[in-house]
Amino acid sequence: MGYSAGDTKKGANLFKTRCAQCHTLKDGEGNKIGPALHGLFGRKTGQVDGFSYTDANKQKGITWDESTLFEYLENPKKYIPGTKMAFGGLKKEKDRNDLITFLKDATA
Repeated sequence: MGYSAGDTKKGANLFKTRCAQCHTLKDGEGNKIGPALHGLFGRKTGQVDGFSYTDANKQKGITWDESTLFEYLENPKKYIPGTKMAFGGLKKEKDRNDLITFLKDATA
């Protein structure tokens, strides 16, 4: 199974409760503990200016899109061994679909 469009409102709530403490969404909001997510879709791993990435993240060399995020968000440390993102992942496919659907609009 892979990504399919989810519920934006539920995705927004997931972002607020699981992601917002470390990530911003809008242009100009800058980095927090994690890199700013503005412009996420179509960007390669490890490319946000001013953010100190692990070598693992910089060298992963994938482009963020629905399918890479769907896999990554299930288990970030498995997808990018050595990442410093201290997030256990979203095991439920529905939660990942909702979050990615929200992020597509919120980071554009």
